[in-house]
This record gives sequence, structure tokens and C-alpha cells, in this order.
Amino acid sequence: MSQLVFTDIHKSYGDTVALRGVSFEVRPGEVFGLLGPNGAGKTTLMRILMDIIRPDSGSITLFGETQRREHLDRVGYLPEERGLYTKQSVLDVMTYFGALKGLPRAEARKRARSWLERIELPHVAGWRVERLSKGMGQKVQIASTLLAEPELCVLDEPATGLDPLNVRLVADLIRERRRNGRTTILSTHQMNQVESLCDRVALIDKGALMVYGEVNEVRRRYSLPEVRVRLEGPLPPLSGIETIVSEGDSTWRLLLAAGTSPAHVLTALVSQGAAVDRFETVLAPMEDIFVRVVRGKAA
Repeated sequence: MSQLVFTDIHKSYGDTVALRGVSFEVRPGEVFGLLGPNGAGKTTLMRILMDIIRPDSGSITLFGETQRREHLDRVGYLPEERGLYTKQSVLDVMTYFGALKGLPRAEARKRARSWLERIELPHVAGWRVERLSKGMGQKVQIASTLLAEPELCVLDEPATGLDPLNVRLVADLIRERRRNGRTTILSTHQMNQVESLCDRVALIDKGALMVYGEVNEVRRRYSLPEVRVRLEGPLPPLSGIETIVSEGDSTWRLLLAAGTSPAHVLTALVSQGAAVDRFETVLAPMEDIFVRVVRGKAA
């Protein structure tokens, strides 16, 4: 059973079309990447999920049922904009967010302290939120979103303002959710995070769903026919090759001509006595796919 299903979602703001019949599903326990350029419709879709706005048409199934307000107690949402109460203490704000999701106040306070330990900020519990740096505030907001252990969590650019160590900390928290069978929707422009964290992706552009599927399958679908070869010695002459690029250290990147398979190239290398140390197909990085799709150059 799918955790979340969007079916033919349409939304316009006056003459501006934000979503054009978007349909996809999010499965239980996966990390799902929601991608797209600024203004593509991602935020509108997330706000529809959270019942902040309503679609013009289409339907949403959440936890196997037609979307209802009661479902939102089981959903966490980290918006890109900071939403902490700046004059309150960090501990009070986190406790409040936990209570909003149905936790008893004492339990919410206990979890808040535990989460401050986990994000390496136990000393800020009594600080006013306004005293936090941008990175501290981002971590506190992430912890506030996760402390009720939502079954489904939407994280919009969670790495904003974080240094590399804390980006890794947040990635570990997302992986932990997956190990615990909880579902995370990750909306980000950081394509390296998509490759390392996400199981499947949907890419939206100009309100329409452009790419959808498992990350590696998407990368294979949009990759050029290329292989990377490392040899102990020179590269022998080969047929069926469009271009050859030396990457140094006896490694070459070969763009194959139409009708030439990687297996054909490997067989040709071996038949000529080449000592093949490494041979692999080259998958396009998600960043290249993103750019090609948004610029209209993807097949």
C-alpha cells in the first residue's frame, strides 16, 4: 500500500498555472526526492498535502485513505522558511511543536531535551530562539519536526545554512528514519544529496511531472552511452567509438556510437590483449539530468 498518492492534481492562482495534472505515489519507508527549479510547483504541492491550500481538482490518498485533517497529526513538515517563535526559549518552542502533534506536554519536553542532545545543542535549551545562529536555528527546527516521530515527514531544503558536518548529521537522521520504516519526502536542490539518500524521485517543472522513478533507473534512462575504462597500458584502437577523453592514470571515458554496446567494447579490448583493470558504464549525475530536463534537452 502506498503511503501517499497524488492523482491528477491541478492548481492555478488566477491566470498562473502552478500544477498541471501531477500524479505520483510515495511508498512506505522510502526517502523520496521531490525536485524541480524555483517556481516549479513543489511548494504548492507540499502545501496541498498539508491542507494549507486546496487543489482545484484531483485527489490525495494518505495512509491508504482519502486525505483528512486528522491525518496531519501523523505528518511532519519542515518548510524552507524558518517558523520558530523568536522570543520563546528553544525548549519551550520544541515542546510546543511536540504537543501540537499530540504528545503529552511532559513527554514532548523530555523528547525535546533528548533531541537537543542528538543535534549537539543541549546548551541552548534555555536560550531565546532569536539568539540562535542560522545553522543552529535550522537544526532546532529539524529536531522540532522529527521529535514526534511522524510516519511521513516532508523536509524542504533541510541542509540550508548547515556546514558539512551538520549536513552529514541531517543525512544520518534521514537514513535512520528509513531504517525505522518511516517515510521522508526530501525537497532539495542539492543533487548529491538526492543520489546518496533518495530511493525514488519526482521532478516537476512548470507545474508538470517530467521525471519519475527509482534514482538509478532515472540515471540510466537519461545517461549517454558512455563507459569508463582503466587499463594497464595504452588504449588500443577501437571501432564504434564517437569520442575518447583521457581522465589520466591510464583511464579513458568512451562515448559509444549508435549500435555499439558496452559488451562489444569490452570484448574488443580483451581480444586485443588489453589488461583491463576497470570497466564500467557511466551514469549521468542527477545534476546533469536536472539541467537537461529543465532546459528541455532531455529525451
